[in-house]
Amino acid sequence: MKLLVDVMCGGVVSYLRMCNHDTVYAGDRGLEADDDVLAVARHEGRTVLTRDTTLAGRANESILLESRDVTDQLAELAAAGIDLALASEPAFCGRCNGPLERVDPTAATPEYAPNPAELEVWRCRDCDQHFWRGSHWDRVAETLSAVTESSPESDPGGRSDEP
Repeated sequence: MKLLVDVMCGGVVSYLRMCNHDTVYAGDRGLEADDDVLAVARHEGRTVLTRDTTLAGRANESILLESRDVTDQLAELAAAGIDLALASEPAFCGRCNGPLERVDPTAATPEYAPNPAELEVWRCRDCDQHFWRGSHWDRVAETLSAVTESSPESDPGGRSDEP
């Protein structure tokens, strides 16, 4: 799913990217005004994710969240039908949303990254950040598992497809 997350909901961005949702964060692009957020969402075919009822009402497609808490926001997303399963083959950079590519097992990696011959490593083509399934991945997996196990199945509340 292609999403544009406004600055009120920035805590969910990396979770969504780790679940292979093409997720643009308004703060990364300097989008503050509603008209700018809406223009980008329309131009790129993105669903706006926001806590702002006015913005949600003006978007072609939006998901309106009520909570300020990230875990509660994730539960609201699950209830709105957003797939929150971690990707087996990650596609989007958690930092910049750029495309990821798997690092060749014989390639050298930065000092902070593990040896790709011992553990799968991905590199962002845009920002050159390296990613792997480590303790952060495990914490995110635990959070998403708890959220999806406790969330009601198919409650489409919060989704608006009206202009």
